[in-house]
Amino acid sequence: MRFNLMGPFEIVTDDGNTYRPGTPKVCQTLALLLTRPNEIVTADALIQELWGEKPPRSAVTTLQTYVYHARRMFANENLLPPGRTLIVTSPPGYAIQVDASEIDICVFEQLVARARDELGDGDASAALHTIGRALDLWRGPALSNFPAGDVLTGHIVHLEELRIRAFEIRIAAEDQLGRHRESIPELRRLINDYPLNEWFHGQLIAALGTAGRRAEALQAYQNVRRLLADELGLEPSLELKQLQIGLLNPARRPSPVPSAREQVAVRSTV
Repeated sequence: MRFNLMGPFEIVTDDGNTYRPGTPKVCQTLALLLTRPNEIVTADALIQELWGEKPPRSAVTTLQTYVYHARRMFANENLLPPGRTLIVTSPPGYAIQVDASEIDICVFEQLVARARDELGDGDASAALHTIGRALDLWRGPALSNFPAGDVLTGHIVHLEELRIRAFEIRIAAEDQLGRHRESIPELRRLINDYPLNEWFHGQLIAALGTAGRRAEALQAYQNVRRLLADELGLEPSLELKQLQIGLLNPARRPSPVPSAREQVAVRSTV
């Protein structure tokens, strides 16, 4: 079976049927367990997720009821093969017994790590294929069909950061393969989605310059300069300024400093 969290929370059975639980609190409980597969998630952590800093007096009993409803849901909806135990009580909390390959966020993390290593080894083609598989797993904002509490919100933020890393790896792989023109539409979209990410702006400026579209590249620099000044009162980074200098001097080819591949490698160690 498969548990999908990168988008609306859903469960895909072995025979391909998709089921979306309708009770938000049960979704929260299952989702938090799935972010830590085969590990004990304490009752305190689950209560923090479900009710924040103001849990009801009956929080422990109510949590037990949600776990019971989750177990009954798997049985009543025939989501599990006969004989399989999924949620186990393990003091001081609960654990969900699943393989990492059954959870989309685990698969995503593994693919991003593999693509990063492939790019670091100089195999840009393999990295591009692997990171494409990773990004294809996204179906929309993570856990978008129920309100997430404080604990899950932290996991969602982590996933979004990892998604940005995945985009960086794809752009760096395309850069290494010389696919500058092909990356321009995606970079424009990424800048629209992440307007304060200077790395994406730098890649767009460099790609436009390399593609012979120097006027557009200079306009892209002016756009980010105004954006940073208006939003944050900041000047562009040294890397962006060096790109502008390279564009104004036709003898110099504009390219990110350091290269896209080097920047992604540095980011992967942070």
